[in-house]
Amino acid sequence: MERGMVVAPQNDAAEVGARIFLAGGNAVDAAVATAFAQGVIDQMNCGIAGFGAGHVYLPKLGVHAVINFFAKAPLAVRPDMWRELLEYETRDGFGFVLKGRVNDLGYQSVAVPGTVAGLHGMHKLYGRLPWADVVLPAARMAEEGYRITQAVYEYWTKIENMGRVEVIDRLRFTPEYASLFFDGEGQPLRVGTTVKNPDYGRSLRALAGEGPDAFYKGALGAAIAKDFAARGGLLAAADLESYEAEWTPPVWGSYRGLRVAANPPPGCGAMLLRMLHILEHFDLKALGLNTPEYIRVVAEAMKRAQVIKDRDIGDPRFVDVPADSIFDPAAARADAEAIRRGEIARVPRATGPGEGADTTHLCTLDADGNTVTMTHTLGMQSGVITPGLGFMYNGAMAMFDPRPGRAQSLAPGKRRVSSLAPSILFKGDDPFLILGAPGGSNIPMGILQVILNVVDHGMSVVEAVNAPRFSATGDAIDIASRIPVLTCEALGAMGYQTIRSVLPYICARVHAIQVDGGRVTGGADPSTGGSVLSV
Repeated sequence: MERGMVVAPQNDAAEVGARIFLAGGNAVDAAVATAFAQGVIDQMNCGIAGFGAGHVYLPKLGVHAVINFFAKAPLAVRPDMWRELLEYETRDGFGFVLKGRVNDLGYQSVAVPGTVAGLHGMHKLYGRLPWADVVLPAARMAEEGYRITQAVYEYWTKIENMGRVEVIDRLRFTPEYASLFFDGEGQPLRVGTTVKNPDYGRSLRALAGEGPDAFYKGALGAAIAKDFAARGGLLAAADLESYEAEWTPPVWGSYRGLRVAANPPPGCGAMLLRMLHILEHFDLKALGLNTPEYIRVVAEAMKRAQVIKDRDIGDPRFVDVPADSIFDPAAARADAEAIRRGEIARVPRATGPGEGADTTHLCTLDADGNTVTMTHTLGMQSGVITPGLGFMYNGAMAMFDPRPGRAQSLAPGKRRVSSLAPSILFKGDDPFLILGAPGGSNIPMGILQVILNVVDHGMSVVEAVNAPRFSATGDAIDIASRIPVLTCEALGAMGYQTIRSVLPYICARVHAIQVDGGRVTGGADPSTGGSVLSV
């Protein structure tokens, strides 16, 4: 690696980042350009009307910070506005199902977008190239066309049966969306078909020329506000005009002598750290990778952390997040002792009154040691495209708890809790493992297992992201098809329900860069068809 490395789920987006390195850009430039390109190629999962978090480490500048650009509830929301509509919480914990699906599809499902503010905030402080240079490659891609990949097609057509609106129905929701991705007979476009989206290209060119004001205060913002006012949406001009991304320090933990930095609430870095602190009390290598006892121990740590997330993690501006108890070594030790005794944790789920979902991720590293790990998303697609603008809006309102008085309940201006956990592990003062993932509620679970694979099992980063995974975001354990039925039967004998997927790769889609001495290696999750590009 002479100039830099990009790891991303989308090949063409990764190449945009690589070209930015060749043009003299740094890791921040490459990350921002890659993110804009991802929003074009994979606009079902991300884009300029989404949200996310970027974890930035720039050693020569003495910078180590997280920029949170989470979606906010519009000012028009009321804490109890959907209380009587609650039917149930999804099994994977990624959203609440309401009567009429008003929080999940359509104009009321859209929260205040943060992606443009977040990407500009990173670039304004730490980018090297002009702003237009990192935006225009995505604009040209939208105008000239890009191809539908196998991973995108499979995402469109898979059926989750979680209670959320299925992806294929989101694509059909508005004529503007359906016209992009369906043929004349109403069928989704085939793999390899070229899609052109000149409306999105024009929106991106407006951003390139005017900066974030075009989106939040200018012509784009005016068009957004007018559309939502006409169609009963909650989002309004005042929401856009008042939006700001937020820089914060990372939260810190440790694992087997490595220092671990992750994003703070309302992200889920704290959840990842709690799992690592629990599992440090076990000899995981001796248990053997993905043996029944290994899965039991790790899944129990996952469940206990999930309970903490659901109960305690929210927007710190609105709720008192009990950081001391989350990071308390005695509490992690007590969890480990309970797991050792064989106690089975239960994850409460809401019932009515009487992610899963995908995202995207990228990692960049340059020759100066600057690195960015960033996850950005729509949460789920709202199904809404404002005519003439070309981009899909987030469906982030589905993650707010419709029951008042809880950490994740609705409130005007409150930031949506997200499972995003872009993280960096340090060996001494130097980055050792830079990673993150898309994958809804499974994100911390996937990141956790890649860390364990590298640190406990001695795998390379490529082996670590390729290894079969499992997840416990609720009482059941979801298991990849490459883990045998024999293992599931053994777990059943221990009292666990297992749900064995037909898919070989589940539980988030982890992307990572490993720095070991002078050697830099990238790992792209194979289920995405992504790329590791070094220039």
